Amino acid sequence: MKKLLFFILAGIAVTACTSPKGMVKSKPAAQIVASDSAEFEITILDPEFDTWYQTHYSETIDRSNEYYKLKNGIGVENWNQYFKSNRCSKVVNSYINYNPAEEYGIEVNRKLYWYLKYIEENFRVPLFR
Repeated sequence: MKKLLFFILAGIAVTACTSPKGMVKSKPAAQIVASDSAEFEITILDPEFDTWYQTHYSETIDRSNEYYKLKNGIGVENWNQYFKSNRCSKVVNSYINYNPAEEYGIEVNRKLYWYLKYIEENFRVPLFR
């Protein structure tokens, strides 16, 4: 009886974890800026971004943290305007909680800048204009 109950529960778990047939998967274009004390991390959920980033970023074109903060302030403001107005909703499907006055560190600012640049170039969403 215990084995039968185990197999039934395992079968339910397997069917519950599979996606329905015919379901269209959209590209995840969201990112999360998480806080742990004074340390921040950015996670890009778009699987194609890492490849694009590796081919476009180079240390020779790296900018200062202040440059990235300034550009990110503009890019995030435009991103959030698209989100609020529901324009470009297939690409801009989340709100970015970014404060240019906060010190996130150059790694987070750099990666966020290049992600916004990636969206601008690949999806033709003007974020820095």
